[in-house]
Amino acid sequence: MTAAKTVLYFGFYLYATGLTLLVAPNLLLSTLQMPATEEVWIRVVGVLVTTIGFYYHQIGSKNITPMLPLTVVARAFVFLSFVVFVLLKFVSPMLIVFRVIDLIGAGWTWMAFKKN
Repeated sequence: MTAAKTVLYFGFYLYATGLTLLVAPNLLLSTLQMPATEEVWIRVVGVLVTTIGFYYHQIGSKNITPMLPLTVVARAFVFLSFVVFVLLKFVSPMLIVFRVIDLIGAGWTWMAFKKN
């Protein structure tokens, strides 16, 4: 598996997450043991996640090699930030469990990138 393919697949994951936040945000929030909301902020986050998914999709599908290791750094940063949020008791530890997908994906991309 090439590093570009791992980033492409992660883009699809972000599309799914972002669209869920746009269409049924409280479904995802309840899964993460977070309070439901009717405020627009969660849908704004959905737009942002979907947009980031678009970038990942394009980076992967066009094999934009200089960007591939940067996606690893970005996903590791997201994971570590959410660990800090949990440690500060801002959010449920369930958020870390959900973000492990980011960390696994980042590791997968890094290993694939190093093979090339």
